[in-house]
Amino acid sequence: MTAAALTSPQRRGACPGLSAPMTTGDGLLVRLLPIGTIALDAFAGLCTAAREHGNGIVEVTSRGSIQIRGLSTASAPRFAEAVAALGIAAGDGLPVLTNPLAGLDPDEIIDAAPLAGDLRVALAHSALAQRLSAKISVTIDGGGMLSLDHLAADVRLNAETIDGIAAFCISVGGDGRGAAPLGCIACRDGVAVTTRLLEVLARRGRVARARDVVATDGIAAFRSAIADLIILDGPARSQRRFSETFGIFPLRDGSFAHGVGLAFGHADAMSLQRLTEAAKAAGARGMRAAPGRALMSVGLTRQAASSFAAAAEAHGFIVRVDDPRRHVVACAGAPICASADIAARTIAPQIAAAAAPHLDDTFKIHISGCAKGCAHPASAALTIVGTSSGCALVANGTTRDAPFEVVATNELPAAVAEIARGLIHENGHV
Repeated sequence: MTAAALTSPQRRGACPGLSAPMTTGDGLLVRLLPIGTIALDAFAGLCTAAREHGNGIVEVTSRGSIQIRGLSTASAPRFAEAVAALGIAAGDGLPVLTNPLAGLDPDEIIDAAPLAGDLRVALAHSALAQRLSAKISVTIDGGGMLSLDHLAADVRLNAETIDGIAAFCISVGGDGRGAAPLGCIACRDGVAVTTRLLEVLARRGRVARARDVVATDGIAAFRSAIADLIILDGPARSQRRFSETFGIFPLRDGSFAHGVGLAFGHADAMSLQRLTEAAKAAGARGMRAAPGRALMSVGLTRQAASSFAAAAEAHGFIVRVDDPRRHVVACAGAPICASADIAARTIAPQIAAAAAPHLDDTFKIHISGCAKGCAHPASAALTIVGTSSGCALVANGTTRDAPFEVVATNELPAAVAEIARGLIHENGHV
């Protein structure tokens, strides 16, 4: 078998929702996309439901969704009922993502939440979503402190101020840097423009993605679909550098939010309940899930935010920029995931510790149990792919690229430390 064949592409399956659980190695997995602030009692109730109906493992994804693991065919409906009873507004359709502090951010150009809500309603009352790939997503970035530029999406709406008036710059097929720009529209046309662009994809079939259409045919079909609503061909978008979603952030009402990271994207429900108790003790009014595998406690005073951070760190959450776990992304891995060949999440702490002296913000390590790369589809400085022959190492690429070396699992920490030590290059990469 060739090195390239070791990591040959595998198709990532449909996204698991509350109404459509996905089978994994540890039972059924469900995913929910919380909308807005979750009351602390409701978040504690979600953790209780995760223990009662699942195995108590809760994950926050790179896109800010919450995943519950270990459900069964009998318990999954009961979990969905529990979530409904908690009053947690959760999207269970085509993902429409907004800034994690939408509606609270004093620097945002527009509150993206109402438009996102209108779009979800429009999609729920049409058959459009059923004609689209399960991987299609939309981002609505209202501006402000926390950008969505790092997230890839099929349709992107980014708020800009043009001649003193708020508008949305529209792009398709990529992240904030790579998506193809189409022009700017009035904010009131956000739903119409988005549905028209999604219709272009729907006409291409159930597997069509915007990036593929742009790569093969360009932007003509997209541009034509919204030509009558474009008010400006589009000035150069202001590039907001993405801020990590952990740390302290001022809010519009004078209070603060504090974000903490989940190490390797997961925590047990009891740890999350203790985090919720710490937030309540600090006077927070709720919790928000955020991209970057983070949770943000909102409504704190500045002093209380510091005490909350100290408690969160004591419970094992990431609160410091120099925490090496920030730079390591790991999927669930074996035996949790039936597709995985290595225990990615079990290995992750060893890898973080081995590489810690050499890591910085330019270097990310992705540990994937198999070639699907679910946890981090994008490129990483070092990607570790579980295969039947060992751990395939890929430099500056994804799980689908050819590895430069394959090592045994028990040799992996030493190999990663050696590779990290060799990163004395001007760009900081392998």
